[in-house]
Amino acid sequence: MLLAVSLTACHREEQAVEGVAQKAAKAEHQAQATATELDSERAQLAQIPLPTKSLYIDVHDASAWANPFLSVGPDTITVRILMPDANPSPAGQGSMLRPVAARRQELELRPADLEKAILAIPAGAWPYGRVIAVAELPSAPAQDKPRIRRNVEAVIQRVNDLGVVVEEWPAR
Repeated sequence: MLLAVSLTACHREEQAVEGVAQKAAKAEHQAQATATELDSERAQLAQIPLPTKSLYIDVHDASAWANPFLSVGPDTITVRILMPDANPSPAGQGSMLRPVAARRQELELRPADLEKAILAIPAGAWPYGRVIAVAELPSAPAQDKPRIRRNVEAVIQRVNDLGVVVEEWPAR
């Protein structure tokens, strides 16, 4: 009887080890798929030239920033994009017929959708090159500030993982 109990226990241990090995193989496969997807995303963004700091070094107002701008809150991220002007002619640029504000778009995202949103930004919306501004949401209550700071750090890491330079702005 003792022999039967020990055989049964050994068989259960073998099954447990096999289950752990299968889970590890599945996790490794998912990690490889994620790495391949990340490489694909980086390749898409690589078509945008590297940032030229001399183009934006003198920009000190968030409303004057021409590249994508992220405002990070406790639960959402607001993406501000200035779409490229469809008319290449300099005549009338910025006038009533072609206002800059009409090309400005703001989207509110869940943090999980950040990478997809950055990839969807057209190449013409990156006049400074592959650099994006990140700031804490200025209108957030004081009790949310630590949570927002953690979210900002996570956003910076995720954007850097895509190969995009981050220009962090102070909260105003």
